[in-house]
Amino acid sequence: MRSRFSAYARGRTDYVYRTWHPETRPEHEADLADEPNLSWVRLEVLDTTGGGMFDAEGTVRFRAHYREGGKPGVMEELSRFVRHEGQWVYWGPLPL
Repeated sequence: MRSRFSAYARGRTDYVYRTWHPETRPEHEADLADEPNLSWVRLEVLDTTGGGMFDAEGTVRFRAHYREGGKPGVMEELSRFVRHEGQWVYWGPLPL
C-alpha cells in the first residue's frame, strides 16, 4: 500500500498499473493519467489483515490525504490485496 501511495504521489502510473491485478485494473495504463490539480500528501494506514508470508490475500484500511485545487481532502478505503504470480497486487476496494 505504501509503495502504491508513493507511486501515485510521484505520478508513477506505470508502477500503479503494474501492481494492480490484471482482472480488475483499468484496460490501459493511460486511464490512470495524473490529475494536474491533485497532489497526494500523506498516507495513514489504519488497519491491516492477512498479508503475511503464508497468506494468499490481505486487506489494508487507510486514509490518503490530498490537496486538490489548493483545498485539502481525505479519501478512506479498505483495499483488498492478493498474491498474483508470487507478487502482492491490488485487487480493489471493499465496503467499509
